[in-house]
Order: sequence, then C-alpha cells, then structure tokens
Amino acid sequence: MKTTLKIILFATAFSFSMPAIVSAQTSKIVNSISKTDISIRPFRIQIPDEKIMDLKQRIRNTKWPDRELVRDETQGVELATMKSLAAYWGTKYDWRKIESKLNSYPQFITNIDGVDIHFIHVRSKNKKALPIIITHGWPGSIIEQLKVIEPLTDPEKFGGKAEDAFDVVIPSIPGHGFSGKPIELGWNPLRIAKTWVQLMARLGYNKYVAQGGDWGNAISENMALIASKSLLGIHTNMAATVPTEISQALAKGVIPTGLAPDEKNAFNQLDFFYKKGLGYANEMSLRPQTLYAIDDSPVGLAAWMLDHDDRSQKLITRVFAGQQEGLSKDDILDNISLYWFTNTGVSSARLYWESTQGSTAGFFDPRGLKIPVAVSVFPDEIYAVPKNWAKRAYPNLIYFNKLDKGGHFAAWEQPELFTKEMRNAFKELRTNL
Repeated sequence: MKTTLKIILFATAFSFSMPAIVSAQTSKIVNSISKTDISIRPFRIQIPDEKIMDLKQRIRNTKWPDRELVRDETQGVELATMKSLAAYWGTKYDWRKIESKLNSYPQFITNIDGVDIHFIHVRSKNKKALPIIITHGWPGSIIEQLKVIEPLTDPEKFGGKAEDAFDVVIPSIPGHGFSGKPIELGWNPLRIAKTWVQLMARLGYNKYVAQGGDWGNAISENMALIASKSLLGIHTNMAATVPTEISQALAKGVIPTGLAPDEKNAFNQLDFFYKKGLGYANEMSLRPQTLYAIDDSPVGLAAWMLDHDDRSQKLITRVFAGQQEGLSKDDILDNISLYWFTNTGVSSARLYWESTQGSTAGFFDPRGLKIPVAVSVFPDEIYAVPKNWAKRAYPNLIYFNKLDKGGHFAAWEQPELFTKEMRNAFKELRTNL
C-alpha cells in the first residue's frame, strides 16, 4: 500500500491539505523529520487487510498451554478466559469499527525531540474552553479516552453547561500506539513531560490543565514540576501519595498501628499489589527486551496485558464469561489490537525500564508538587487514596472526591463519572485563563 504524506508547515495558524493515509507499515515514521521541524501533519489510520487476516490466522494457530492447576486466577490469567477471548477475537471482532471511530477524530503527528508524536486534538465550539491534555497509561492507549471526548468538548449535549467545555488533546506516549519508537535512551516520564509541554505550546496553548492515571499521572506530575507558568493544575485518578513511613512499613511487611480505616484499606491494597500484583512491572522494569513473545503471539500479548491489576483482570474475566461490565469485549480487544497492529508490546515495556534508570523514587512516592491538584478516588484502583495522604502529598489540593464505582481505567470504564469529575475538579481554575 502506498502512503502519501504531505508536510504542512506550521506558522501562526494551521493549514492542512487532505490527510495522509497511514498503513501499519508506515505508521512509525521514527526520526524521519528533523528535530527543528515543527510541522503538524494530519494522520489517518488504515490497517491493511492482510494484517488483519494475519492476526486472525495467528489466533487460530495459538499453541495453548495446559490448564492452570488451581480454581482461580492465582496462577495467572485463566485458560478459559483466554480461550473465550481468542474465540471472539478470531471470529466476531471487527477492527474496522474502532479504526473508523478513531478516524472520526482529528489526528495529527508532530516531531518533538526526534520522535514523532501522535495525538488526537478536538477543539470545542466554545471559544472559552479550557485546554486539557489527557495521558493514558499501560496497558492502556488513546482508546481509554475516546468515550469522554464528546462530553468534554460539547458538554451541553451531555448534561453539562457551556462553561464546562474543554479543548481536548490526547497524545500517544512514545513507544505506544501510533507515536514513534525512541531509538535512544532517556525517554522516561520527565522527558515525556517536557515533550507534552512543547506539544501544548506548539498547539498555541499558554494556559492549560493536565490529567492522567498510571503513567499518565507520573507524566502529569512531572509536567507540574517543570511547567508552573503554563500548567494551571492537574487531575489524577491514580495519585502518588504514599507517605515515607507507609512505604517503609510495606517494605518490612509490618502493618503500622493507629491507621484510620481508609489508611488501613490503602495499606492492604498496596501490600497485595507489591506481593502478588507486580510481576508484569518487575519483568518490564528489569528485562523488557526478553518479552519477544508478546510481539509474536496475539494471545500472548493479550494475556500479558490482562494480567495488570487484580480488579481489572477480574472485571475482564467476567466480561469474557458473558457478564455486563463497564467494559465490553470490543473495548478490551480494541485496545489489545491497537498494540498488536502497531507492534508496541516490547517498545511500550521499555518505559518501565527507563523509569528505573538513575532513580530510587517509588512510583507512588510524593513528588513535592506545589501547583493545584485534584484527586478522584475510584474504589477498584490499585489503591484508594486516603484524603489525609492526598493533603500531605499535595499541599495545594483543590478537589478530592471518592467515587462509588470504577477502577484503573476510569475514563474507559466510567466515562460519565469521569466527565463529571473533570468538570468539578477544574471549575475554579477556569478563572485563571
């Protein structure tokens, strides 16, 4: 398939020709543009039919392991779940639906620091809309945020008011999705944060907010440390608030005395995660290149991505057992298929390795943020943040709310709740535009 790509120079305004048709083979134009080129090029996804046929053939040819020797998921993702997933993926799933959905949004590529950055950019019709950059995590992608684009940009159609409007920017992290794959070391959350700051400036935004969970939180918090003049505030659904004494107690395996009920709950969740739920992160932090199988086997990739956090895995297990949950079978396979077609299983894993180089800080350690921070606590997250921990970590805490349902993929699982949280969390910051 031939790919046409027109470079449109970026000056004081955008002027685009017809967008490029981008195949899976040419979707990674890594380092093809000079670091001094600040053009923004339209982007369109079109996975070749033969790639889709190859995926289905590989699913049919899966070499299955023996069934687990337990009656639950304690040995990993259960065989019954994976066979149900593969049966649906190989016969009923239609990639073209999500491809069409993605292509219904304005998508672009721009080169920053030598890497092509893919992003969705939807402007609200409200000229006073608050710009927001929303960052996904792992094993997520831009698929996570698709359900909240219209409610955020056009709130009057979704139970909000005109003054609730956002301009929405959703980038793909380097090494993930349709962004380029770094070919040099150093692409850690801080470097990505610097890239996001440049991206927002390139789009003409000098005042904006940021949102993220998982890696999206780490990147947003690093933005807060370096972009105090332009970044009005951040919102997180997976906050970094664990006090030093709690981290030390977790390392020793000793439950501190005098914990409030919400602190004890958070401690127990973290204790479980560090002891039984961190296997994927340990491997990717230490030896990401060893994971060849996830770039070769779609079922292998799917199992690796499902085995993330306990609550999400159980939710997905229920979905493929036929139950109705916050996510559908198609939701889950849309995200896994995006990783498959972009061949980003191993390249995305490298972010875990990068984050450990030269750093002794834990993922949930406070970073000393001074700008306004808003926190939404979803009960099925890796840990439910106690309010007093949040106050200690974020001295300028402007919003805190505990939700009744939702987990790690908040915007994806509970888009209505997530949208309301965005409106409420940033309400007072709009006066600073």
